[in-house]
Amino acid sequence: PPLLAAPRWWWRRAARGNRRRSVIAGVVFSHQRTGAARAVRGALQLWQAAWNASTLCRFRLCKMAAWYDWYTEMPPITRVYLAASVITTGACALELVSPFSLYFNVQLVIYKFQVWRLFTNFFFFGALGLDFLFHMFFLVRYCRLLEEGSFRGRTADFLVMLLFGGALMCCVAPFMNVPPFLGSSLAFMMVYVWGRRNEYVRMSFLGLFQFRAPFLPWVLLGFSVLLGNSPLIDLIGIGVGHIYFFLEDVFPALPASRGRKVLVTPRVLHLLLDAPAEPTPPLRVLHPNLGDEAYAPPPEQ
Repeated sequence: PPLLAAPRWWWRRAARGNRRRSVIAGVVFSHQRTGAARAVRGALQLWQAAWNASTLCRFRLCKMAAWYDWYTEMPPITRVYLAASVITTGACALELVSPFSLYFNVQLVIYKFQVWRLFTNFFFFGALGLDFLFHMFFLVRYCRLLEEGSFRGRTADFLVMLLFGGALMCCVAPFMNVPPFLGSSLAFMMVYVWGRRNEYVRMSFLGLFQFRAPFLPWVLLGFSVLLGNSPLIDLIGIGVGHIYFFLEDVFPALPASRGRKVLVTPRVLHLLLDAPAEPTPPLRVLHPNLGDEAYAPPPEQ
């Protein structure tokens, strides 16, 4: 019967629980007399499941969109390096690629012409785990800070810095007892260069003490030694970073250099990676005879 027309005795029976009732769209149905209530209940359950699934899909899509936006907002070199590191390490974890075909070996490079080892050893960071996430955090953070900071608009120069550091590390590694994967050293090099170029930035280590940015590589080195790791791989990154900083920032300012730079980026890389410079707009000056504004050519550089 309709909800408002139900007699009083019917409500008492329903309250005592003699029969199970369901109120749907203002109509009371009996589960024992008809199967329509079961059909409606099943439809409501299906609708609820579909709603939950759609909500979960929207949440996951929004989360994926946020990750995609975060990835696409990175500068190009940082984005490529992160993708290459994650793909290489993930492929080794899934046993699609063997780390023995990626590590740096100077004899295999020279005698077997396995030139790819000069690059792939910088993309593998060990097994997937907390240590891998720690390396990816420092890699993305300081690589992005450099590329968006002192190398803003100079993507080609940033690539030359990474190539110079990687080449110097490959030259030093055969004479030292270091692991055959040098990605950590390259990340330490970027941390050192960023710290030297931001010497007035104050930082804190685990909230215990504060220090300035140039001391960050040494704080991380001490923390790594406390964890029982070898300091040699980090010292290589610090040494190569100091050499680059001296050649790029210190030596051109010395009188002996006469303003010349040792590391010169090839023009081809500038044309391929750097955005073209916008033309200088003409100056508006007052014409002495016409008494009106006229255009004058831009001054010579």
